Amino acid sequence: MSQRIAIVDYGMGNLRSVQKAFARVAPGDEVEITAEAEVVRRADRVVFPGQGAMPDCMRALRDSGLGEAVTEAARSRPFLGLCIGLQMLFDHSDEGDTPGLGLLRGEVHGFGAPVRAAGLKVPHMGWNEVYQAGPHALWRGIADGSRFYFVHSYYCAPAEPSLAAAATRYPDGFTSAIARDNIFATQFHPEKSSVTGLTLLSNFASWNP
Repeated sequence: MSQRIAIVDYGMGNLRSVQKAFARVAPGDEVEITAEAEVVRRADRVVFPGQGAMPDCMRALRDSGLGEAVTEAARSRPFLGLCIGLQMLFDHSDEGDTPGLGLLRGEVHGFGAPVRAAGLKVPHMGWNEVYQAGPHALWRGIADGSRFYFVHSYYCAPAEPSLAAAATRYPDGFTSAIARDNIFATQFHPEKSSVTGLTLLSNFASWNP
């Protein structure tokens, strides 16, 4: 049976790439980019992308009127956050001293001196290994330590260690995916991560938390 997958458009996401990736892995489903709260509310699954600066993303989400619909979806249906769509779920970000949606307890911090002291660049950009914290339906068919594509200068620090679904080293470990109940979110971009990323998106399209 066909299902509706809504990709939330509040003006700050890499939406076409996400839509094309889902169209490839779930060709029988209705995959819609939408800026309408009622479409988000009617969807069977919701994807919440984001890119850019956290203050701009939170402002755009607030101005779009989509914040309440996103919050409802994150509490009720299979929900996938991508990049800043992960960071926005938490309480607060150091980037611009910005409050998040507060759906998950924790903070978002910037890569700082230890990264530069190790000779690494900020933003963290390119392919890196993702080490799974344990089994999860969205890791099905994905080997532990598989490489995904990242572009970010900030990372989430969950207050509850059980939220962490994966970690990545840059140079120390940071949380690169989180999972709780019907929510899964990644700091990396599965839509830009070749076959491995498509596998994760396919798993989300069939996930029944």
